[in-house]
Amino acid sequence: QVQLVESGGGLVQAGGSLRLSCAASGRTLRNHAMGWFRRAPGKEREFVAAIRWSGGSTDYANSVKGRFTISRDNAKITVYLQMNSLKPEDTAVYYCAAGIVTGLGSADNYAHWGQGTQVTVSS
Repeated sequence: QVQLVESGGGLVQAGGSLRLSCAASGRTLRNHAMGWFRRAPGKEREFVAAIRWSGGSTDYANSVKGRFTISRDNAKITVYLQMNSLKPEDTAVYYCAAGIVTGLGSADNYAHWGQGTQVTVSS
């Protein structure tokens, strides 16, 4: 079993930055991918970004390319999501997920989920 704990959410003005963290524990993540998803009020959950623990390949949603960066710290077993140039439409609950996946962008592929952290971007 994998436990995931997100942190770093908050309230920020448009154009600002936040860094989300996802600390993982419980088992080796060598074969896992780590992803960030978000759910805005009244909308479906959507893919944001993901990274493979081995090799570090990444994928991003088109809506965040060039603004968000996903990275990992092997020693801390933590994944980060650096969010720059935030927009009001980025407002959502952000969830960290882990799983042994083929397609990085599909939420159904991820077996383990955190509780989520709220990100609110004011205009």
